[in-house]
This record gives sequence, structure tokens and C-alpha cells, in this order.
Amino acid sequence: MKDQWSVLSLGDVVVLVLSAWLVYAAIIIYTRLSGLRSFSKMSAPDFAMTLAVGSLFASSISAPRQRMIAGLVALAVLFLTQQIIAWFRTRIGPIRTLIDNRPVLLMAGDQILGDNLERANVTRSDLMAKLREANAVSRSDVIAVVFETTGDISVLHGDRDSVDPELFSGVDGAERLKLRSAR
Repeated sequence: MKDQWSVLSLGDVVVLVLSAWLVYAAIIIYTRLSGLRSFSKMSAPDFAMTLAVGSLFASSISAPRQRMIAGLVALAVLFLTQQIIAWFRTRIGPIRTLIDNRPVLLMAGDQILGDNLERANVTRSDLMAKLREANAVSRSDVIAVVFETTGDISVLHGDRDSVDPELFSGVDGAERLKLRSAR
């Protein structure tokens, strides 16, 4: 007895390949129309968009019964929704505040800010791994470590006197940094 789920006819393979190409082309066209921001991970909606597009791409080409039109429409709605959210985020401050996370300072100089680590759900070992990844050889070389809105961790190290304080505008805890004002 053949396993029905493991057998594909030549026609099924052709439909699968054509479906993949069509959905892939649609994603490229939608991205060209709405811009590269579609796949950035600068905010929670951007990240959700990336996951959703990948999921829709997979389900549109691998569903037992091809639902190509439904997948293409769903992708178009996702891209349109992201454009609408981006429009509101750039024009209405309270919407931006509601949707966007704020970056959080995890280290001010060599001082680890335990309260902010806890708030961001970052462990001390996660922090140390990011310091090593950024080639920080000593905590005393660290100017700041920021947990970004994307979930990335930025490590700034080097010459403390050359840091522009504006880089820390909007970062929760930035007042704990001892930076000279911009020249």
C-alpha cells in the first residue's frame, strides 16, 4: 500500500513549482511597490510582517489543494496593512508609542543595569555573549549596551569622548550615561 502523503504525480510537482514561482514573484512585486521596509525588523509590526510573509509563502505553495488566489490576496493585504501602520506610526505620536517598543539601556559604561536587564528579560550571560560578539575585551571599554526595539543588542565601545549623545535619544535609562554634549 502506497503512503498517499508521500506520493506526488508529475502534475503535482509542476503545480508546486509554478505556484512557488508565482508566489515568489508576487512577493518581489509587492516588496518593490511598498519598499524594502517590508522586510526590516525595525519594529514589532515589521518583524510580524516578515514572519507572516514566510508563513503565507509556505502555505500558499504546499497546501494540499492549491489556494493560490487566496495566498496572493492575503499577501497583498499584509503588505497594505504594513503600509497603513507605517503611515500612522510616522504621523501620529500616540500610535507610534502604542506600537513601538522603546530601546532600553543595559549597561552604562562598565556598570550593568540589573533592573533594566530584568525588564528586558535579558540574562547576564546573554549580555556577556553580546559583549564578546562585539569584540569588547574589557567592560571598562564599554560605553553603552542597548537592547534595541528589534530585540537586537547594540554594544558601543571605544572612545567615550567621540560619542554623540543624540544616539541615545529615546533610550530608556540614557540619563545614566555620562556623555559629553555634542560638539
